[in-house]
Parts: sequence; C-alpha cells; structure tokens
Amino acid sequence: MKTEIKTAIILSVIIIGSVGGLSVGFSTLESPTEKIIGTITFEQGEFNIQKTSELTLPRYKKAPDLVGISHYINTTPEKLKEEIDGKVVLYDIWTYSCINCVRTLPYITSWNEKYSDDGLLIIGIHSPEFEFEKDSDNVRMAVEKYGITYPVVLDNEHETWKAFENNYWPRKYVADHEGYIRYDHIGEGAYEKTEEVIQKLLEERAQQLGLKVAAAESLVELDEFQHSNFKTPELYFGYKFAFGRNQLGNMEGFNPEQEVKYSIPDNLQQHNFYLDGTWKNLIGSMELVSETGSIKLPYHAKEVNIVTAKEAEITILIDGMPLTSEYEGNDVTLGKIMVTEPRLYNIISSKEAGTHLLELIISNPGFEIYTFTFG
Repeated sequence: MKTEIKTAIILSVIIIGSVGGLSVGFSTLESPTEKIIGTITFEQGEFNIQKTSELTLPRYKKAPDLVGISHYINTTPEKLKEEIDGKVVLYDIWTYSCINCVRTLPYITSWNEKYSDDGLLIIGIHSPEFEFEKDSDNVRMAVEKYGITYPVVLDNEHETWKAFENNYWPRKYVADHEGYIRYDHIGEGAYEKTEEVIQKLLEERAQQLGLKVAAAESLVELDEFQHSNFKTPELYFGYKFAFGRNQLGNMEGFNPEQEVKYSIPDNLQQHNFYLDGTWKNLIGSMELVSETGSIKLPYHAKEVNIVTAKEAEITILIDGMPLTSEYEGNDVTLGKIMVTEPRLYNIISSKEAGTHLLELIISNPGFEIYTFTFG
C-alpha cells in the first residue's frame, strides 16, 4: 500500500492583458468561481487599481461521478445522488484491510457526527486491494466494526478510483457545495488541516446559500498514531504484489500457482520473511498446504499487523519466547490469535520500536496470508 502523505491546496494569480492597462485576476480558496478584475492606472507617481467583480471559469476540477459501483451501504443510488447536491463532500478512498486507512477512520467518523447537520456529506469509496475485499458482506462487517454510518460505495473494479486519477490508499478529497475539489490529501495525518478546510467550505456554503453561519468550532482531538522513524516496509506474500521486492528470504523463491516445500535457512536477513512447510503460491497470498507451517520474520517496528483469510489458530513467538502482554496486539489472547474472518489482525503492539524475531506457527491447512504491515 502506498502511504505517502501529500497535501495540496491550489492557489493562483492570473495576469491578463487588456486595452488601456492591465487586468489582474486574483483567484483564492475562498472564491473558486469568481475573480477580481483590477484596471491599473498610473497617476501622480502612484499605481491605482480599480477593482470590479467578474465571473470566470473555475480553476478547480469537478469531482467525478461515482462510476462502476457494485454495492451501496448505508444508502441507495437514488438517495446518494440526491444527498450530494449542494453539500460539501468528503470523498474517502479506502479499503478495510489497509492499516493506514483504518487509522484515519476515528477522525472521519467524528467529522461525520460533528458536521453532517451543517451540510457535510462523507462518502467512503471502498476500492479493494485484495479479492476478499470485494465481498459486500465482508465490507459490511468492517463498516459495522468501525462504526461507519455515512454512505459507503463498493468500487470493486476501481472505476471511480480511476475517475479520480488516484494511486493511493487512503486518499481524501474535499469538494465544495458546487462540486469542485478544493482539497486533496494522501495518507494518514493532516487531520487539523483537513478539518479546517471542512469548516471553511461549510462557512462558504452557508454564506452563499443565505444560511445562518455557525460559530467556529474547536477541532476534533484524538490520539494520533505515532509512526516509528525507521521500520520494516510492508511485506507481500502474493507473487503479483511481491514481484521485484525481494522480500521472500527462502532460496526456493516464488513459483506462481505451484505448491512449494519451503525450509527456513540458518541465517535470516532483517526485513525478509521465511516460510516453513508446503505453501501454494497464489497471486495475492500464500496458502498453507501442509498440516502445519510457520513463518519467521526479523523486523524492526513497534506495531505488526497481518492480513489473513481462512480459519486458523496461530501461536505467536517473539525472540523465541511466548508472546507476553508487553507485546500483545489487540487481536491476541494468551499469545494466540484465532483467524475467523478475512481481515487485518493486530498481533504486536509495544510502546517503543525495536528489532525482534517474530515467529508464527500455524496449524490449519488452507490458511492464507497476504501481508505484514508495520507501525
């Protein structure tokens, strides 16, 4: 998953030539469809600007239509089309097994609760990374788990993703009440800035529609996840995603669509994962074929997550010892996790980043693992 963070607010100044002087156009965040025309004259050693107002073509791109949607959650196509009209809209492109997306959800759900009555509409655009994320029942479970009450649409073929010209999870676009994208943020973070933009555009909407302008509100305050300065990168088990990354440390390597018997070597390299047992190499994952199997990973981070599918019981060791409460993630009980549904599981959570050897011992054939992610 690409998690680069970038914020873009577009500002510009336009210089236009005219007969008898210069016309200067100022375009601002506050007024996307209007420019101020100033005729400059030179009198008694000073420049004077006579300002007039003139409508012009907008400098902002219109938010594209939601296309290729296979399912609607918390809404219907007709209701959503009606709701979008005249609202400030936050489009959140996400997928439910992406840890970077999950970390943003408390902020987004808080904004929905705080500003929905003032004209904010949030739309979650669920664009899957893995096949199991296309299942509407799986997405509905995630929506319920994370307390999402705003509309969520399933963009299973990434048609809306492409319409937004997007390449990242997560990504947020905020459009004003006329449908122009005024703000664009990639990745986690920038929550204060995003909320300030929401407040500004809601104020602008109220003024232009002749509504009562609400007093400025304080910003949502939540504990933001603090990333390690240095950490192991995301590791992929599917041969399509892992191509060219050199993350599988076993000498047997990847053999697409084949069952491979792996053995863990004596010397392990940090940031590589190693398999033991027989595993089938799939396009997006590895599937355990033998009765038991294990995975070893020398890593550096304070948090470790896995994305898995198919039921399994997994015993977790750290540095060769049973997992203790000092390192137990949210989904771990007594050093084990029970995989019951396809999703992201938090297996390691510690106060400080450190270098450790992680081992997963799996006893259920058919178990699939997609990624390790870190924090």
